[in-house]
Amino acid sequence: MQSLQVIVVGGGAAGFWAAIACAEAYPQAQVTLLEARQPLAKVRISGGGRCNVTHACFEPAALVQHYPRGGKALRGAFTRFQPKDTVAWFARHGVQLKTEGDGRMFPVTDDSETVVNCLIQTARQAGVEIYTGSPVQAVERTERGFEVRLKSGQTLPAHRVLLATGSSPQGHGLARELGHSIEPPVPSLFTFNIPDLNLRELAGVAIERAEVRLLLPKLEQAGALLVTHWGLSGPAVLKLSAWGARLLHEQRYRAELQINWLPASSLEASRQQLLETKLQQPKKTVAGFCPVELPRRFWQYLVSRAAVEPERRWAELSKPQTQALLKELHQGQYQIQGKSMFKDEFVTCGGVRLPEVDFKTMQSRLCPGLFFAGEVLDIDGVTGGFNFQSAWTTGWLAGQAIGAG
Repeated sequence: MQSLQVIVVGGGAAGFWAAIACAEAYPQAQVTLLEARQPLAKVRISGGGRCNVTHACFEPAALVQHYPRGGKALRGAFTRFQPKDTVAWFARHGVQLKTEGDGRMFPVTDDSETVVNCLIQTARQAGVEIYTGSPVQAVERTERGFEVRLKSGQTLPAHRVLLATGSSPQGHGLARELGHSIEPPVPSLFTFNIPDLNLRELAGVAIERAEVRLLLPKLEQAGALLVTHWGLSGPAVLKLSAWGARLLHEQRYRAELQINWLPASSLEASRQQLLETKLQQPKKTVAGFCPVELPRRFWQYLVSRAAVEPERRWAELSKPQTQALLKELHQGQYQIQGKSMFKDEFVTCGGVRLPEVDFKTMQSRLCPGLFFAGEVLDIDGVTGGFNFQSAWTTGWLAGQAIGAG
């Protein structure tokens, strides 16, 4: 009797994880992994080359809150395979992970090659045949399953096929040809271009915590902010870009951003602080004495935005000027005019529509024998290891199911 032929298209995190899970669960299956270019390219460059493997969030109900798209579908999936299972898997395969202060988890080596080598070695030990430089041109249904046609002209038969092609248009094309509909892909996880030269001159200044809000419709996120040569970046901006990905795309990345630079303080508390400064530091200049917890250069920038002369003394600060300063501190408005992408760590929202996939098995509801895992699906998480976790989870579920029946 011929062994089960399984072909995994795509050699990223989800593809390798699924191939390994299938080969280990079904040793009799012949698992072949096809990658067009370099395997595990995103794993290599993620987290600045350290690889942000997952996030230390071990409650499925809390975990799904980090997915602008796909959280509902992943809820059940995370009860079966979640970050603690990822940590345990890597530990069993000789890779220890550590947790950083913000919950992100990295290999203790701080080197993504540790993760890459582990996945490639484990796949080979499990009997997975890995072919790189093997782009797929078409996947066609046959009486016995599928035929996978490579651009080289070679044709490979398969009983089951898993698409783990990430956000590539080719992968979406393969899914479409097999009957699936695609949610149009648009960028997620990007930084904001702010056309304010005075702000850009502060590139490198970091604010520990701020609240950022898109005004129409109201979308809000909080976290660290970083001033860049083109505008604003940091976790707060990246999270907001993920939740607002479709809206911002529709608006051609033109929008109004409101920022509260002092989220730990109420507007009234800040007002009292400014009034006390007027009394206690009357002879000091407004620009020269910063009464709040912000970098001094940044405070001077806000004073300028509030149209307060830098040499004006605190005792001379008028009520309208006090009000203008408060507005800049708590409700500053900035124009977004464009985006900047992390080209290496490109994330999109969009992909195979989720109702067309059974999330217990990751099998297509429209094309029996076809499975999906990872970013080819309309799933995306915020920054912090969540995108890899959805790849590990959907890959594991697909790998466990693909050899059954």
